[in-house]
Amino acid sequence: MLNVVLFEPEIPQNTGNIMRTCVATGTRLHLIKPLGFSLDEKIVRRSGANYIDDCDYMVYENFDEFLAKNKGKFYFLTRYGRRPHSSFDYSNKDENIYLIFGKESTGIPKEILKDHLDTCMRIPMTDKVRALNLSNCVAIMVYEALRQQNYPNLLREEPFKGADYLER
Repeated sequence: MLNVVLFEPEIPQNTGNIMRTCVATGTRLHLIKPLGFSLDEKIVRRSGANYIDDCDYMVYENFDEFLAKNKGKFYFLTRYGRRPHSSFDYSNKDENIYLIFGKESTGIPKEILKDHLDTCMRIPMTDKVRALNLSNCVAIMVYEALRQQNYPNLLREEPFKGADYLER
């Protein structure tokens, strides 16, 4: 199963957008406290476009609780990573894969990253920006993992207006 982990997210709009991405991709979301907002805030719901009720998510008091309750392969996105996100193999659909993202202001603490240097990565970009928006990073990472798995359980045709909508 594919999992997105947000370590101490601060911006409700980002988390709402990420919840929507998780619903769209069948990805489980893990939120590690403290959160910079309440999950019942209107702004989270608006960003999640009312899909939040369909989001499979769990909340943890801290990173240690998250680790104690979850087993699998952990990947850490950090601007200090030395390998591109696309250089890792996420193709095993039977493995629990956790894509871990840090808080918007400071990322994942160095104390956590230093124990996982072999699975630290970065999304390549120019030297003109420090980092991409968190919800964009999550979407990039989730879709790379799903691409490698051949998009399991995701629709390849538009379900509402029909596959032949453009031809009509």
